[in-house]
Amino acid sequence: MIEKETAAALTAHLRELRKRLIVCVIATAIGFGVCYNYSVELYGLLTKPLIPALPPGEMHMVFTGVVEPFFIYMKVGLFGGLILASPVILYEIWGFVAPGLYKGEKAWFLGIVISSIILFAAGALFAYFVVFPFGFKYLLSYSSDTLKPLLSMDLYFSFATKFLIAFGVVFQLPLAILVLARLGLVTAGKLLSWWRYALVGILVVSAILTPTPDVFNQLLMAGPLFFLYGVGIVVAKLFGKKREVPDDAEEDEDGIEDEE
Repeated sequence: MIEKETAAALTAHLRELRKRLIVCVIATAIGFGVCYNYSVELYGLLTKPLIPALPPGEMHMVFTGVVEPFFIYMKVGLFGGLILASPVILYEIWGFVAPGLYKGEKAWFLGIVISSIILFAAGALFAYFVVFPFGFKYLLSYSSDTLKPLLSMDLYFSFATKFLIAFGVVFQLPLAILVLARLGLVTAGKLLSWWRYALVGILVVSAILTPTPDVFNQLLMAGPLFFLYGVGIVVAKLFGKKREVPDDAEEDEDGIEDEE
């Protein structure tokens, strides 16, 4: 009897999961249709930080295959469609997960999701408005009368989207620290004592992920990350798991007070 009830519950969960996945696919398809209709404008928006860095008379891009523009605009439409459909996707994820959470867990889960979205958007916008202009200006400064840049649509799209995603991910640092602090794996004191190691790690990560090899542009990523590490310390202090005092320790303290 119990096995039948378990099988029925599992079947119901799978049906609900399939229903929600179908809704997510439909929302993504609609978003793709809308964004593909404006894919040329969206790609132009993606290349906007690059154009001012190009040498005079070279403000254009090329494609090396007959079908390359078609597939690039398809990718732009899909990328934009996922962003456009993300509220629906997140709502469906929430609708599937929420029934299995307690009231307090629901509040934390929803807060983490919203914070993650905000931090990801902040990282991507920082890369777009700050890192890209300086990085492209430096990289394209190597062009000369005998060395001209020949930029491919496909390679630029891959380059730009990877870095937008990378900056969005690394800006999740305070949220990751919050989760670890809530689990009791780190404390504000430990994080503060580890700041030297954190600084070295941040510089290494920045050197790997930034689009340019010079120190200035690496600091454009390392600076905000170190600031976010400091924010994470404050968050861990405020919302971290409180250390529980053992009962026998309390009894010892009471005994000492009584003797006094």
